[in-house]
Amino acid sequence: MQKQLKIIILFIDDTILRYFVKLVWPQYKRQRKGHIYHFYVIKLYFIPQKILRINGSIPWPVDFRSRVTSWKKIDKGIMCDPGDNPGVYINAGGGLKMGNNVAIAANTSITTTNHDMYSHNKMGDTMGVEIGDNVWIGANCSITAGVKIGSNVTIGPNCVIRKSIPDNSIVVHQKNNLRIVRKRSYKWDVLKEKLI
Repeated sequence: MQKQLKIIILFIDDTILRYFVKLVWPQYKRQRKGHIYHFYVIKLYFIPQKILRINGSIPWPVDFRSRVTSWKKIDKGIMCDPGDNPGVYINAGGGLKMGNNVAIAANTSITTTNHDMYSHNKMGDTMGVEIGDNVWIGANCSITAGVKIGSNVTIGPNCVIRKSIPDNSIVVHQKNNLRIVRKRSYKWDVLKEKLI
């Protein structure tokens, strides 16, 4: 009986709830199998985002404890939902380009603009952030304007990224600086996945 009930629930999740999620969040594109269930996406994000209107206009799931400003200036790939973890702050006023399969952990901030050094009412000259494909950004990181992060990069927790990071790198926070370690290229091709 439990096995049959599970089959029915998974069927409803993969049909009705999948179409509901696609209707509510048109830019939510994840692999069809192996990610979280659609009923869980609805449970986590629907009431705060679509009923209470916290980050309500954003067309992908955003946690109610996160803040995403100037979301229309975000150019994102598939399997990438900026702000879906708690405490993420993204100021995309200077333009934010994100590739496919980018994960941003909790309490991370990405600022794409900065103030002028002499007048806090003016924008600085440095603008924009680019993030490549297959990037994981650990918790409590800060990424500043003008940075380019390559593809296949893992950024460990508590890192402040002020300069560009090359492809196939691991960034680790050390006592007084960041250490960049080379790693092998990424094996999984997200573009070959069957998406919802």
